[in-house]
Amino acid sequence: DALPQYAPAWLKHDRQVLRFNCYFQEPVHENPLENYRIRKCTLLYYLDDATIYVNEPKVENSGIPQGVLIKKHKIPKGQGQYYGFEDFNLGIDISFYGKVFHIYDCDEFTQYFYREQGIPLNPSEGQPDDHYTQKRTMMQTKTIPEDAGEIKEYRNAALKGGKANKELKQYLDNDRKVLNFDILWDDVSYDGGEKPYKLNFFLADNTIEVKEVRLQNSGRDNFPLLLKRQKLAKKPIMTHYPGMSLKKEEYYQPQDLVCGGTLNVYGRECLIINCDDFTRAWYQENFGIVQNAVEIKRPKEMKPYQKTPEYTGYGTEQDSMGSVHSLNPKAPVKDIRKAFQWDKYILRFEAKLISPHKDDELRKFIISFYCSDDSVQVYEKADRNSGMVGGKFLERKVHRHPYQNRTFQMSDFTLGAVIVVNSYKFRLLQADEFTYKFMADHPEQYPMSDVSKVLEKIRSYGSRYNSMDDFAVALLKELDSNGDGVISYNELFDGLKRFGITLEPQQEFTVMRNFDKNKDYKISLEEFYNTLSNA
Repeated sequence: DALPQYAPAWLKHDRQVLRFNCYFQEPVHENPLENYRIRKCTLLYYLDDATIYVNEPKVENSGIPQGVLIKKHKIPKGQGQYYGFEDFNLGIDISFYGKVFHIYDCDEFTQYFYREQGIPLNPSEGQPDDHYTQKRTMMQTKTIPEDAGEIKEYRNAALKGGKANKELKQYLDNDRKVLNFDILWDDVSYDGGEKPYKLNFFLADNTIEVKEVRLQNSGRDNFPLLLKRQKLAKKPIMTHYPGMSLKKEEYYQPQDLVCGGTLNVYGRECLIINCDDFTRAWYQENFGIVQNAVEIKRPKEMKPYQKTPEYTGYGTEQDSMGSVHSLNPKAPVKDIRKAFQWDKYILRFEAKLISPHKDDELRKFIISFYCSDDSVQVYEKADRNSGMVGGKFLERKVHRHPYQNRTFQMSDFTLGAVIVVNSYKFRLLQADEFTYKFMADHPEQYPMSDVSKVLEKIRSYGSRYNSMDDFAVALLKELDSNGDGVISYNELFDGLKRFGITLEPQQEFTVMRNFDKNKDYKISLEEFYNTLSNA
């Protein structure tokens, strides 16, 4: 009920404007050429708020201040009323503040609006002109007689002047149209060979230009042009006085240039092998000639191999490779995604040094692998009164794998593995609790920490038994050598070896860690049997 029955004008006629073309007469005093002047204007009526705007378009060099005549507002017409769209029509005079405007035309939307409102419009009037405007138009109009060209040619001939330019039409029709060809010159001289060039044929004046194609590491000095732009004669006449020669030379024309044909450039027989798309379309359109490229068998390009110098060990390898790839080396780009993904993930292992010296066997080391940038750091633990100096043994740095052409990865660090860093060999003995959990949570990096795969490998040795139960019973008898109902770490290691099952130290520790519930390095015999038999 609150909605109005009819939409308000500001909503119904939003952005709708009626446009009328009008003019007013301005008197001109003391001028013999005119006594009045017509000033053309544009009248805009805004339907949303019934405001009127009158503007006079600026005319260049008119000398009259022009622009906005009446700003946008409601214009009163007397007796407290304002002008509406009903007051406008074609061919009528309307007065705004004492100035009379004559409306003579309107746009299509205005005609459509009045037709929808049922208000008939008068026929449109022509655009008026004053006497001064008509005179200026006649003065600026230049009329060229029909026989002006013939008259000019006759006068030049009568005055013994130059003749008409007969090639002007060719220039106007073919200006900036250039036929482009790929040509090849087989130079048979001592330091010659096949030399490629670009041939440009200018249709505007039938001139030819031959440019040299620059090849890298060709051993030749670069020269821009083989032939500067000129008309090329098929058989040039060599004389000491070219301007006085009475013999006429025959020049190359577009129909003489066909792919597969030859071109003589002052004694150089050049083979035309290809052309661009515009040239191919131009020949098809004008001569009906299909330009097909000529296949040239060329030897396979041999790229020189430059061996990358070996890493010297000073600084990081990324910094050294920066000098190999560029004369102005830049700082190596870090793998930001990897740094954010593996930030604060540090794998720590206890290791011993493999050395022929007996004193080195008692030394203990902590090797830390940083997953964020694959760097390795080594610390030495020194017992009291051992005579060894503890602390940092090797600075944190990215090291290369000694046997593979890559850097160390997290999957290289497993229990029992031998890590060679700066010619020092370390055997990984055990790890901290965080490292064990990390390896168990990432079986894609550490498959030997996946207990299911380790048990599957143990079960694979039971194929020679009738059932998996018989295999489990035989295996447990071998493992539990003392018959106490539990399996210690040493019993597991020695029993699997006697039974013929070969496991890596990482796999043995995975089995022990998975079945050792109270962390005393002993496995329940019953639980281990149930896991093996339920295959």
